[in-house]
Amino acid sequence: MSEVKIAAETRTEFGKGAARRIRRESKVPAVVYGHGGDPVHITLPGHELQLALRTANVLLTLDIEGKTQLAIPKAVQRDAIKGFLEHVDLLLVKSGEKVNVEVYVHTEGDLAPGAFLLEHVLSTLTVEAEATHIPESVTVSIEGLEAGASILAKDIPLPEGTTLAIDEDAVVLQVLAAQSEEPAEDAGEESAEA
Repeated sequence: MSEVKIAAETRTEFGKGAARRIRRESKVPAVVYGHGGDPVHITLPGHELQLALRTANVLLTLDIEGKTQLAIPKAVQRDAIKGFLEHVDLLLVKSGEKVNVEVYVHTEGDLAPGAFLLEHVLSTLTVEAEATHIPESVTVSIEGLEAGASILAKDIPLPEGTTLAIDEDAVVLQVLAAQSEEPAEDAGEESAEA
């Protein structure tokens, strides 16, 4: 679990114009909410936040006017063309608190010899973990699997202290036989008749 400390400033201006001014200063408007308190509107340094968000489920230590709070990203809005950060929603968490997050499913190993395809039915798993011990990803072996084989959510090994937050019988990965295209015999007969 990666933890990044970022200095934040509270903001009092809202709306499109204020957000554009913030972004021109290479900062990102954000909202911090959770634990039954009122949402707090803040501004974060753009470059530091961009680097922090490269890590999945990063734990942010926010320094808001001298007060330190832990938060995880809940929603990140990016510009569709240029990819820069437009707005971030952060959820306050406490050490020891359980949260539901999505973690990426990675595979290791090779399928059985032959023309098989691996389909990722779910590329992420929703799990419940302690806020300060969120796994970045989970890894499952696909070594030797053949067509018709599938891996269910309950078959994926999870780190200690992490539990599934989805149906344990949900299909995560399945192996398919590759389809070969046969030459169309009807096309040759039709051209001969013409």
